Amino acid sequence: MSGHDPFQRVTAIVDLGAVERNCRMLRSRLAAGTELCAVVKADGYGHGMGECADAALRGGATRLAVATATEAFELRERVGAEVPIFVMGALTGAELDVALQARAELNVWRADFFDALAERAGMFGFRPRIHVKYDSGMGRLGDREPYGVARLADAAADDERVELAGVWTHFATADEEDEGYLRGQLESFREVALPIQQRHPGTVLHAANSAATLRGPEFHFGMVRCGIAVYGLDPFGRDGEGAGLEPALSLHTYVADVKRIHAGESVGYGRSWRAPADTWVGVLPIGYGDGYRRGLSNAAEVVVGGVRRPVVGTISMDNMTVDLGAETDVEPGQPAVALGDQGDERVAAELLAERLGTINYEITTGLTRRVPRAYRT
Repeated sequence: MSGHDPFQRVTAIVDLGAVERNCRMLRSRLAAGTELCAVVKADGYGHGMGECADAALRGGATRLAVATATEAFELRERVGAEVPIFVMGALTGAELDVALQARAELNVWRADFFDALAERAGMFGFRPRIHVKYDSGMGRLGDREPYGVARLADAAADDERVELAGVWTHFATADEEDEGYLRGQLESFREVALPIQQRHPGTVLHAANSAATLRGPEFHFGMVRCGIAVYGLDPFGRDGEGAGLEPALSLHTYVADVKRIHAGESVGYGRSWRAPADTWVGVLPIGYGDGYRRGLSNAAEVVVGGVRRPVVGTISMDNMTVDLGAETDVEPGQPAVALGDQGDERVAAELLAERLGTINYEITTGLTRRVPRAYRT
């Protein structure tokens, strides 16, 4: 993808065809009978929740997952009544009502939350489907005691006000090379969840995130919950193309000005960069107010004219500068790519994440509301 809308200062272009193809690839790697749940929380990891949900469903996802009640409510209005939507996060009383209005499937991680849910369920005229969470080693939501998980699951199965839909957990280290802790969590989950499933046939077990899904079918159970891989980003922080993934989002801006900078002169706040020799500098109207992080100052590249240009000077809220070299044919108005491809050059989310000491998830999720998303199929 290339090009830039001349009427937009910055644009994130999202290839929905890539989202669809990523889901098809993930589906092709699943164990027989395993469903694909596409995780579209946090506005689809910055790509757009509704648009990416539609694309994921076209690509073979049969379920969707979000983190909040508001996300579930907004998504239900878009995808209709038939698609299961699972709220993975914790809910307050008011949020619970919103989630029930959305007819979402709900995470149950404590007995007192289960009691509140069961009490309110009758007010909405249906039996909410619930998923009991086991904390097998993540240390977040979920009962850490096998007996507590079994007791919650049995209570849900016996309560006519709700329906036991699943038992689930989340892996802490599925994206790490050492599998020791991961396999310990897997075995613990099997020991807890399989007896519950035997007592209550039809209960869906699920544990795998994107990384565990790509590791192989032993992690798949009845459903996998894929987030980052749906958007073509590699959960292991590598080049996703090696895993058959297509990055869906690219970030475009343009050269607003070109100016001559002489040796010793500086650009940007704090004079963090001074020209070692006479050079040309391009000014791009994008900054940390758009989610292009200040930590990338003097540490990243942007593609202009098919050439990687180093970011120089401190990135400000609305602008940043790139070194165009001693001689340049770059002119104001030319497109620039801060994330994605232009010609034969590519700036990957994984590279930016490495420079920042973070993960590729944060690169796209951190794009702010003032960056319009444009969609292509």
